[in-house]
Amino acid sequence: MKTVKTCLTVLIIVIAISCGSKKVKSDKGEWRSLFNGKDLSGWTPKLNHHVTGDNYANTFRVTNGTIAVNYDDYTTFDKRNGHLFYNEPFSSYHLKFEYKFTDQWLKDAPKFTYRNSGIMFHSQDPKTILKEQDWPISIEYQILAEEKEGEPRPTGNMCSPGTDIVFKGKEDARHCIRSTSKTFKWDQWVQGELIVYRDSLIIHKVNGVKVLEYTKPKIGGGVVHGYNPELKIDGTPLTSGYIGLQAEGQGIAFKNIMIKELE
Repeated sequence: MKTVKTCLTVLIIVIAISCGSKKVKSDKGEWRSLFNGKDLSGWTPKLNHHVTGDNYANTFRVTNGTIAVNYDDYTTFDKRNGHLFYNEPFSSYHLKFEYKFTDQWLKDAPKFTYRNSGIMFHSQDPKTILKEQDWPISIEYQILAEEKEGEPRPTGNMCSPGTDIVFKGKEDARHCIRSTSKTFKWDQWVQGELIVYRDSLIIHKVNGVKVLEYTKPKIGGGVVHGYNPELKIDGTPLTSGYIGLQAEGQGIAFKNIMIKELE
């Protein structure tokens, strides 16, 4: 009898653990790729001075299995900073990607754009970005590489065009906040990660190491110009939005763009 009871007890425990495991697996979802490696299906460009959907001068293109920001067909930059947006909004998720800068940089682009790019998230719908709007209302995982040898220039920073965040328990008015990452050479592949829980917690990682953490993103702040004022209601929590790859005069390539939605 004791043996039977023991077996039943073990069986109940196994079932309980099994059910719990399935629940965790369901909550975390499955990884899926946002880029098919062949074309820009599922993505929409928006560049300053151009309407949504106009990929001026083939700025965003697929090269050797990467999404590349390329300026071969430009004569001047003319403040054409822009983004390539994935067509689906996300709320809570884990995003992974790899990036590497190229040696292409337009000299009439602002100096700060040298070896500088980023990934926007919790962004407004690209369809609502006006033709002469310079930046989307969003948060940015800023990507940087070494500019001068020996001088620290961390990557995985946070910038806030048209938004505000809480850092270390206090609202922080700085447009950009540096991460604790090390400095990387421009021509090496680096893995970035972004873990987002709606408007409660955001974590930046670089090569698997957490380098920045902040909370409570909301609409606010400055930097963005030319937007529809009906969309910039300061104080509105940012609980979801679009993901965009940045182009601001510096060549860069992205690959292995993967996402897993979180409960």
